[in-house]
Amino acid sequence: MKNLLKRKLKEGKTCLGLWVTIPSPDVSEALSTLDLDWLLFDLEHSALSEQDAQILMQGMRGEEVTPLVRVAWNDPVMIKRALDIGAHGVIVPMVNTREDAVRAVKSCTYPPAGIRGCGPKRPWVFDPDYMDNADQEVMVIPQIETREAVENADEIFSVPGVDVGFVGPFDLSISMGFRGKQDSPEFQAAVDRVLAAAKRQGVVPGMWNGAGRPIGRRIQEGWRFISVGLDLTLMTEGGRAALARARA
Repeated sequence: MKNLLKRKLKEGKTCLGLWVTIPSPDVSEALSTLDLDWLLFDLEHSALSEQDAQILMQGMRGEEVTPLVRVAWNDPVMIKRALDIGAHGVIVPMVNTREDAVRAVKSCTYPPAGIRGCGPKRPWVFDPDYMDNADQEVMVIPQIETREAVENADEIFSVPGVDVGFVGPFDLSISMGFRGKQDSPEFQAAVDRVLAAAKRQGVVPGMWNGAGRPIGRRIQEGWRFISVGLDLTLMTEGGRAALARARA
């Protein structure tokens, strides 16, 4: 297993991706032909199952776009199953403390360093050397989405094995009392605090879709792992634009 996304990030590149929630390999196949760095298959806030995610990964073309999975919870079994179907990394929700981050890393790592059980059914099919390098190649991406997580960001990012610190802006905004809105100076200060902590700890800062600011500005600020959209949203926005052109 060679994780191209992890290599790009280590080289200091900015990597853009898309969220996938539609359970059709037509979607993952088409999106994997775009100039993206990663696709994220969402098992937390969509109806996708692990079987769906595997089929979507199998539908991807080429090796330029790296497949990731967001698991439903910081659970060793969920993480193990996501990796065993072929994900090159996991986004783990609601990581609020250093202990939460340690649990996520251990769940992605084989003994003696971790607790991941052995049974990588898909990776073994196409990579007989998977067991030799999986611990170094799998990406661990804790999601920062509460006040507590922001306060503990330095401790979370200091855990060896954490690759990216990912801001989930909607839950963070709700946690701060803003009901999903992201235009408050206090909310933006919290996001800036996560960025500063990531830079101090040598972790790649990441976020969902600009978190209330234009993506271009976020890249200028130093964010390097950014989701630029969601499949359903892009489909409806494209349809709306086509209708507007037709009716103009």
